[in-house]
Amino acid sequence: MSRNNGMDRRQLLKLAGLSAAGLGLTAAGCGSGSGGSGGPVTIRHSWWGADDRAKKVQQCVALFEKKHPKIKVKTDFQQYPDFWKKFNTQAAGGNPPDVIQNAVTFLRKYESKNVLLDLGPQVEKGNLDLTGFRAGLEKFAEIDGKLLGVPVGSNSMALVIDEEVYGKAGVTPEIGWTWDDWYAGLQKIKSGQGVAGDAGPHGVMYVYDLILRQNGKAFFTEDGMGFGEAELLPYWTEALERVKSGTYADPNRIEQIKPALALAQGLSAGEFNWDNFSVRYGAEGKGKYGLAPIPSTDGKKTGQYLGSLMLSGTARTRHPAEVATFIGFMTQDPEVARIMGYDRGVPATTAQFEAYEPTDAPNKAIAAYETKIADAGLLEPITPHPSGADVVEAAFLRISADLSLGKASPKDAVQQFFSEAKTALASN
Repeated sequence: MSRNNGMDRRQLLKLAGLSAAGLGLTAAGCGSGSGGSGGPVTIRHSWWGADDRAKKVQQCVALFEKKHPKIKVKTDFQQYPDFWKKFNTQAAGGNPPDVIQNAVTFLRKYESKNVLLDLGPQVEKGNLDLTGFRAGLEKFAEIDGKLLGVPVGSNSMALVIDEEVYGKAGVTPEIGWTWDDWYAGLQKIKSGQGVAGDAGPHGVMYVYDLILRQNGKAFFTEDGMGFGEAELLPYWTEALERVKSGTYADPNRIEQIKPALALAQGLSAGEFNWDNFSVRYGAEGKGKYGLAPIPSTDGKKTGQYLGSLMLSGTARTRHPAEVATFIGFMTQDPEVARIMGYDRGVPATTAQFEAYEPTDAPNKAIAAYETKIADAGLLEPITPHPSGADVVEAAFLRISADLSLGKASPKDAVQQFFSEAKTALASN
């Protein structure tokens, strides 16, 4: 799960319709990089993010080049949609960057096209250190025996709440509370303060994934969908009823304020999001915001896992050892953590986690939240997403929004979603 620097999720997923045609690459052939005999090797690193992230990454690159004078790193960054458009073009042309910022949604998509480098051999050669990763991140990007990425930061789903509104309603979220407890709290908030209890979680694929995982399933299997119409129909039917009752926020108002957040704008008392996105609420809104635990079906199993940005090598690189050295530095060096902070999520390795202690309240809360759910034993392995998962996520978001706005009945919305999901998974 990636940090989007405040962009609306719908904007982030516009690129879901981008074709991956032409990416049928092999590891053989020339790639990026330069350097004559005895001269420094040059590798290219590309990522998405805003200017602030770019400045931090450039500082890390300068530090890397100082410690590894025989490796030069040429950098490039774009906003999220532009990054993938450019990368698709580069990969199709046989000249992708040597190292890219990546996310689990895209692993199988590009692995199936032979775009990503298997870093496993570099671990065996001692060029990449995989020790010391925090719980839940040890084998984050292993697919079919291949190591396709290394985590640089973590995040997990949380319920972001207005603590003052929840407190006034007498609702105290704690680990072990259930979905029934959560909904009863929303009703108290709505009846007592006239505020919608939640922005409406029914369009957030990752929330529904947790609900499915709590019941022994998952949104995706390794090669397809992990549930059917029989599960989704009652979920979306119930959600529409909650929208109509005002327990979930007015979808028309939510659309009007985008890309602002419903919770930050006072349209709801809470909404589900990645924990590291919670910094944005305090910057946008006037409330006191906190991270509450995920409700569960049985009061025990939340189905949670750590999402993560990662660094991946590309298969056409001529410098796999240098790529591995750079990735290892970015994930292990303590000074990198002190430079990057929580920009890409909570540092993935213990060395980096301990090297950077946030001083601001939002980031302190993020660190405490992830420590708490790890200590409670709630974290489980993530299910690798199949090729085409990005397109499926975009469809889930868009169709659920149409449902909320009254543009489709629950039955028609569910049928449309599975029709689009089937096409997306078959064509990727």
